[in-house]
This record gives sequence, C-alpha cells and structure tokens, in this order.
Amino acid sequence: MRRLFPLVFAACAALGISPSVCVEAEGADPNPYGGAGDFAAHALRLRDNALLKVEPQVAVPSSTGWGLRFGSKYPWKENIVTTIFWVGERPTANNPTPNNKSSWDAAWASNYGGFDNPDSRKGYVPAAFVPRLNPFYFALPYNDVSLGKHKPEAPMVIPWFRQALTEPGKTVLRGRWIAIKKGNRTVYAQWEDCGPFRTDHYQYVFGTERPKANLNHGAGLDVSPAVRDYLGLAPTDVTTWRFVDENEVPAGPWRQYGENNPFVQRQSGTRMVKIATSEGALKAIVNSGARSR
Repeated sequence: MRRLFPLVFAACAALGISPSVCVEAEGADPNPYGGAGDFAAHALRLRDNALLKVEPQVAVPSSTGWGLRFGSKYPWKENIVTTIFWVGERPTANNPTPNNKSSWDAAWASNYGGFDNPDSRKGYVPAAFVPRLNPFYFALPYNDVSLGKHKPEAPMVIPWFRQALTEPGKTVLRGRWIAIKKGNRTVYAQWEDCGPFRTDHYQYVFGTERPKANLNHGAGLDVSPAVRDYLGLAPTDVTTWRFVDENEVPAGPWRQYGENNPFVQRQSGTRMVKIATSEGALKAIVNSGARSR
C-alpha cells in the first residue's frame, strides 16, 4: 500500500467527501502532494467541483446594470393595460385596498389635501382644492422596501439605486418620473404608490417580462385622474410608458403642482431668494437714508 492512502481517506472523511471522490484521488500518482495539508486543499477543490454538478444554480440579477441591459437606458413598455386610481379611493371588488394611504405614506390622503375626486375636476386638479402633492401620479407593481429594509434584489435591479440612496430602508422609487403615451399625446407623472395588486414584480418594472394576470385584465399601470384627463383615457385602457430622468421632463401641467415636485421646489426656492434679496435691498436703502440725515 502507498503511504499516502490513509491520508487520502482520512481527509475525505473529515471533509465529508464521498468515497467516489476518494477513489479518484487514489488513482493518482503515488505521492503528488507534499503532505496531508496539500492533499486536503486539493480534496476541497474536488468537493466543490462535485457539488457544482448536483446543486441547483440560482439565477441572481447581476449587480452591474441588470435593469439597463435590454437596450436603451429606459426602454418603452408597450401596450400595457392601464387603469385609473386616486388618492382617497374606497376599496372595491377589483381594488380591495383603500387609497387613503400609499405604500410609502401612511397619511397620503391628508398630505395630498383630501379626496382626489375623479368626477369633479377643475382642469387637472380636484374642483374642491388645490392639492399639496403633484396630481400627476402613478403606481407600478414593485416596492423596493419591506419591513423597513431594502429588498435584497433592489440594489441590483433598480438602475438609479446607488445614486438615489440617502439612508438604509428609505425608498429610492417614490417621486421618480415616467412618460406615458397614448396616441400622439405624452404625459409625465411621479411614482407615488405600488400596484396594481402586487409589489414584487421587478422583472416587469425593470426588465422585459409582461405584467402578471390579475382581476383588471392584466393591468400593469395605475394612473391618476390628471393623467387620465390629459391622455383622454377610458377607465381601462392601453398605454405605453418608460422611465425618464428629471432632466427629460418637459414643461407642462405636471411641473406646476405639489410640494413633492422638484420643479415646484426649485421655483419656490427661487422666489424665496428673490424675496430675501429684495428685503436686503430695502434694508440697505433704509439704512442709507438714515445715515444721510
């Protein structure tokens, strides 16, 4: 017997390697290893190779641009069944979740300013009040946060995750813009809720899958009354949409309303600067007049 064989089987037993792997090692040259330590390292490699042959291979999204690898930066999602929803909507058979709160805002209706009545409108806003949030909003069936933490796939499938991340467990989806087309008209809206029906379908939202079957004819996009009115949509319709960056959002009514709207925020900031500048100039004039007396 060759002196290394006891070491072979001892190492195999210690590492949990099957006898068939040990037989492979036994048939090798009499002593290709310097000692038991060298053989143990080789045996580990044999075990890993054997496990790869029997363990299922799980497809995990790549950490480098999973959502971007399908062509253009944000490809169009064509012919998507689209339904209407609104802040304050009561539950129905086809929409069992009330919309007084959203996936990211427990006081959505209150923060919006009230019930976004789809049947009583003044232009693109409810007739009863001017909303404090952008009336051009939508929902898609994915939420990046669960139980106060980001979902494991979120950093890998959301194209802007790392740029938008401000703190652990805080969504990087709310407020993002999409363009929605119907015929020759295009509207722009901000992401404010999750649905219809599900919050886990990243393969559709950021990939190439189609929306899953559901009670609303496989709807994959919910839009607000303002979006409905701008595009002239029926209660259940078909649209085409894609994500857009903020610098791609053109002028339009979607830039005019809402404390959550970056365009309104910048306008408010500009006004405050102008007011402060005017007040400073007025004080300088008053002080100058006082010194001249």
